[in-house]
Amino acid sequence: MRWLRKAAIGSLYQFKQSEFMKTSAGRNVVVVGTQWGDEGKGKLVDWLTESAQGVVRFQGGHNAGHTLVINGVKTALHLIPSGIMRPGVKCYIGNGVVLSPAKLFEEIAGLEQVGVDVRSRLRISEACPLILPFHAALDLAREAAREHGGLVKIGTTGRGIGPAYEDKIARRALRVQDLKFPERFAAKLRDLLALHNHVLTSFLGSAAFDFGPTLAPFMRNGEVQFDPVYAQAMAHAKLLAPMMADVSRELNEAHQAGANLLFEGAQGTLLDVDHGTYPFVTSSNCVAGNASAGAGVGPGMLHYVLGITKAYCTRVGSGPFPTELDWEREGTPGYHMSTVGAEKGVTTGRSRRCGWFDAALLKRSAQVNGLSGLCITKLDVLDGLAELQLCTGYMLDGAHTDILPMGADDIERCQPVYETLPGWTQSTVGVTQYEALPPEARRYLERIAELTGVPIHMVSTSPDRDHTILMRDPYQAR
Repeated sequence: MRWLRKAAIGSLYQFKQSEFMKTSAGRNVVVVGTQWGDEGKGKLVDWLTESAQGVVRFQGGHNAGHTLVINGVKTALHLIPSGIMRPGVKCYIGNGVVLSPAKLFEEIAGLEQVGVDVRSRLRISEACPLILPFHAALDLAREAAREHGGLVKIGTTGRGIGPAYEDKIARRALRVQDLKFPERFAAKLRDLLALHNHVLTSFLGSAAFDFGPTLAPFMRNGEVQFDPVYAQAMAHAKLLAPMMADVSRELNEAHQAGANLLFEGAQGTLLDVDHGTYPFVTSSNCVAGNASAGAGVGPGMLHYVLGITKAYCTRVGSGPFPTELDWEREGTPGYHMSTVGAEKGVTTGRSRRCGWFDAALLKRSAQVNGLSGLCITKLDVLDGLAELQLCTGYMLDGAHTDILPMGADDIERCQPVYETLPGWTQSTVGVTQYEALPPEARRYLERIAELTGVPIHMVSTSPDRDHTILMRDPYQAR
């Protein structure tokens, strides 16, 4: 029996040794927005990609809008990961993303016009649900029906994101992999059109709506037609084929080979379908944990979560916003934020509502994301304001709370409780050293960290890639 014991000890040694050898695996960072989106995630993903070999989108669709400014040149991305602007970096679209092939190739064409190599570096999960013209038609018709019926619009982008996720959850979605089998695709498409055209015409009264020039080629009398949808899909199938991949497998293999990966969230935590200001939310999970399910990697591969947080708050579309200011009247702090911050939606062009920083909101985001650190963006927009209000909690039905409640109804009744801090007159634009910030700006940042319990590891002082203060590198932090 002694030889068995020796063999067992030898096997244990080999196992421990193999586990030790795995320390060469890469380090991975998740980037999420902590507010209602538009926090400046694109710039930070691009900046962090200097330390990464792969960037992954794991949720949402082309309703995202990430703006990058590199050497003074602005680039807007909606579907392709922001790492595409770094030569040699692999980009992945995970299974949690709903994919519009039409918008994908429109975006690819724009990047190729300025010399960016996309097709050889982009990998797309075959499990991605497709966004097709009838999804956008449903999205637009529902918002129009709500408005005509006297209800508040949800404020969707009208791009078909929600209806595509509905098909996924109902287990009837057409996925990227279906494009490889034309007959199967056609049969499933006919079934979907029968269902959705019935909803469009009988329930939503789509014959009375103007769907605009983009959808017009696919529609007749309020119904989406099979032939143009099928023809477009088959044309896209040939172009997509070289980029289709088992993204889960490729990410796991890249990680084991030592590659650093960056998981790029879209929208923001308060738009998460579970944890946001429901029902004024998006249709996917925007929190860090969804990087695992939406890309096909284990939670143990997510090593650091960076929360991107604007130095004030903004929101596009409908829904409660406790610290909202009058952002349309000249001479007010809200107007200053709106104009200096150029607060227009990248995807829709809609004006963003503006308000004071909300630390109680950020507490909720930190809780549901497990934030490792914060990056505060657009600090420079606050330059010149004499004093700043910082929301520390709310009065809700006569009781004080220091964390954002769950659901829109309770949040709508919240009255913010403010703490006043002095502003600063010096410019912070382009500052790259923390000590070079005005003392009042440093105190403002330190107070945010104190109230939320999350350390600030990075600060962005303009949209330019290089105008970033780094206190702790997410790829080095342990």
